[in-house]
Amino acid sequence: MTRRDLLASAGLALLVPGTKMKIQLDCGSIGVKASLPEAVAFAARYGFEAVTADSGWLAAASPAERQSLLGRMREAKLVWGQAGLPVDFRRGEEDFRKGLRELPARARALQQAGADRVTTWISPASDDLTYLENFRLHVRRLREVAAVLGDHGCRFGLEYVGPKTSWTARRFPFIHTLREARELIAEIGRTNVGLVLDSWHWYTAGETVDELRSLRAEDVISIDLNDAPAGRARDEQKDLERELPLATGVIPLADFLNTLNALGCDAPARCEPFNAALRAMPPEQALATAAAAMRKAFALIRPSA
Repeated sequence: MTRRDLLASAGLALLVPGTKMKIQLDCGSIGVKASLPEAVAFAARYGFEAVTADSGWLAAASPAERQSLLGRMREAKLVWGQAGLPVDFRRGEEDFRKGLRELPARARALQQAGADRVTTWISPASDDLTYLENFRLHVRRLREVAAVLGDHGCRFGLEYVGPKTSWTARRFPFIHTLREARELIAEIGRTNVGLVLDSWHWYTAGETVDELRSLRAEDVISIDLNDAPAGRARDEQKDLERELPLATGVIPLADFLNTLNALGCDAPARCEPFNAALRAMPPEQALATAAAAMRKAFALIRPSA
């Protein structure tokens, strides 16, 4: 995409009056393969407002390459969404330590680029660890991760996984609700740790807007928007079989989004539908389809008082 294309496309972004939340492009979550520069061009072309930060690309790029990318983002009026956590904390100690040693360089690259949100998800069950054993392990490891990220100005978001088909799939269920995720965050005890809120997990966990209202805007690091297949009971929903926002109307996205907006939430929001039909589309079609779904969802937002 040329500089002229970027400037011409900057006006396509959807600006919703009365909300601080941004529509984010995460190419991987919709099955589109793209480098970070390609993702920036796609985000500008299809009217997104934010783009996922790739700490690996940023750490490997030269200063000139990073500055060129940031210049293109400014021209297209794009901001950073979140970056994924490049540390494997779910397996053995050796894998965790290796990732932790490499994290400062990644976090430094994010900081230098102006990206300040990093997120990951919590596995909802284990075959080996009881709830308490798993809880203690997560507190210890994620506290160390949060400390490194905090030293580099990054906030750290944790996502719980809600479907009953997921947390009952192994011997020992683990964190799979908002309340449990908040207990983990409280025990970690670092001020830069918050939540990834996914409409899918909120719905499959059987949660309500009252639970969302108990949060503060700063508690929400990032947002995922999804819908659920129709004709399937909530406890029968499967985590890798989702729909684009508003595809079925099963999940009350208007309630979800307007509650977060009323909090003053400023988090980036992406769709993460794990949808086979979307992933089978050519990249251009998938990008246009995802952008349209996100615009439709954001159109539900009422300006907060």
